[in-house]
Amino acid sequence: MKLYKYYLIAFLSFMIWGFFSLALKPLHDYPSLDILFYRVFLCAVIMLVISFVIRIQVLKKSIELIRAMPKREQQSLIKRTLGGGILLTANWFFFIYVMNHISVKAASFAYLVCPILTTVIAFFVLQEKLSKWQWVAVALSVISCLLLSFNNIADVAYSMIVAFSYALYLVTQRKNFGIDKFLILTVQISFSALLLLPFYPVYSAPLPSDPVFYGFIALIAVLFTILPLFMNLYALQGVNSSTMGIMLYINPLMNFSIALFYFHEPINQFQMVAYSLILLSIVVFNERHIFRRRSALAG
Repeated sequence: MKLYKYYLIAFLSFMIWGFFSLALKPLHDYPSLDILFYRVFLCAVIMLVISFVIRIQVLKKSIELIRAMPKREQQSLIKRTLGGGILLTANWFFFIYVMNHISVKAASFAYLVCPILTTVIAFFVLQEKLSKWQWVAVALSVISCLLLSFNNIADVAYSMIVAFSYALYLVTQRKNFGIDKFLILTVQISFSALLLLPFYPVYSAPLPSDPVFYGFIALIAVLFTILPLFMNLYALQGVNSSTMGIMLYINPLMNFSIALFYFHEPINQFQMVAYSLILLSIVVFNERHIFRRRSALAG
């Protein structure tokens, strides 16, 4: 039952992200960098207040735990955490740019490529083993991405950058065990804010005056950043990087549906076949857990 709790949390986190375009698209008239600046700065403020006011006892315990670690382990933890902050910053900027200035489908494609990259990177870097059925699922994913790349080479290039940054983030954070996940996320987002702060006076547009802008930024910060990222890091305690990578497909499938039925973006037969293959690949990759659960219910 405990294992299924992590699966459920991972599933819900990607489900939440699937609705991100509904909050991001209304801001398409604003520069991508401005959206990134305000998103990160607000997230950092909220999380620092929570950590230093509401969760101060957890913070103290985590600091004691880090101090008790061997020096080499401390250095590795710091590198992974700060490196994760850099990867998140890059991923957010490119995703916002692609979503608002290329297309919702192009942003969806990024997270179609990401599960394949995550699975392959985890196989080589973390030595996470894959069954033959899981390799079949990876092959189906590759075929679906090839179908979606027809006549969309520019979209593929943008999507690869977005996908690679988040795939690396997932794989590197898999090793961050034993430390409070909310604290790790707070450090990463605060570090991201520090990285962006020197660029704000130079590259930001005039201060937005529309209250609607700040309303959507607050929604993005809490519902589409802090909550799903914390859920992702929590789920990684019980779900390996490869499985998390495949579950990423929930995000683009949601985006694809919204692009089709809400934003009315055009769709062709290649895309229909490709997304059908993606659904099949999710089932095939997780067949061991799906059919084990069914067997348990039958018994």
